Amino acid sequence: MTQGPPEGKKPPGMKEIEEASERIAGVASRTPLVESPALSKLTGRQVYLKLECFQPIKVFKIRGAYNKVSRVPHRSVVAASSGNHGIAVAYSSRILGKKCTVVVPETVVREKVEKIQEFGAEAIKAGRTSGEREAKARHMAEATGAAFVHPFDDPEVIAGQGTCGLEIAQQLGEFDAVMVPVGGGGLISGISTALKAAKPRVRVYGVEAAAAPKLSEALRAKRVVSVPPKSSMADGLLPTALGELTFTICSRNVDGAFTVSEDGIYRATRLMFQAAGIVAEPSGAASLAPLLKDTPHALGQRVVVVVSGGNISRGLLAKILAS
Repeated sequence: MTQGPPEGKKPPGMKEIEEASERIAGVASRTPLVESPALSKLTGRQVYLKLECFQPIKVFKIRGAYNKVSRVPHRSVVAASSGNHGIAVAYSSRILGKKCTVVVPETVVREKVEKIQEFGAEAIKAGRTSGEREAKARHMAEATGAAFVHPFDDPEVIAGQGTCGLEIAQQLGEFDAVMVPVGGGGLISGISTALKAAKPRVRVYGVEAAAAPKLSEALRAKRVVSVPPKSSMADGLLPTALGELTFTICSRNVDGAFTVSEDGIYRATRLMFQAAGIVAEPSGAASLAPLLKDTPHALGQRVVVVVSGGNISRGLLAKILAS
């Protein structure tokens, strides 16, 4: 039996997404949606790139973070993040005049923690897994009276991410499928909610690292499944489980999931730059990977690839450009 949403958390609908779109206007960008002729030729499909790496902080997370942080009455917020959510919460808190603390993993990408601090937030390293970070952050929020800002399993965060799907529906008249990177499921929950309302025939697919196939396993088991933590260059895709709310939405709206290898993610990141001229982080480029190998005809001919972020480390970028 499919689980319902956690008590007190109602999945957002198009109304909440449209309200979020108004709320984040002037803070988050309406990012470009463009065809890549080179990637279209390479894959044998028309490939359109939704360039969330062009956000002010180079990642989609600003949408959900600002929508949430702007709604909490607290003067202080605490977040747990592998990097990008923390950057978004720190950036939003700076705009809104709130104190911000972000709990990051001990293995955090150096450039990401530097950005968190650049926006005036405190970064505290704790553990290596998403569960360890969240436990530390929740304890800090309770002890200090701050608001905890969940990276994905929150209605207002999901509604904010859904504005990306709303834009896709407005920017492109006809398309067959959308490929969305999946970490904890907030982005695909929001996008799928918007698209299934605006364009119900469009198919929505998740793309996740083989190191953390929590969406594939959850859809198969029809319940939230925790997968063993492993390492991946796509650090933003490594939550070990979906949230109860994101699972509820994904089980209704998502048409399937692809898992991609480390080699596949690396190749997608390299081709995103070499063929399309886009600097994407591995977590953001992973959505291209399934199109670079034999994929089902069910995807159709016009496919939107959500490039969710561009916060790649300088060392990894240099390695990819040299390969």
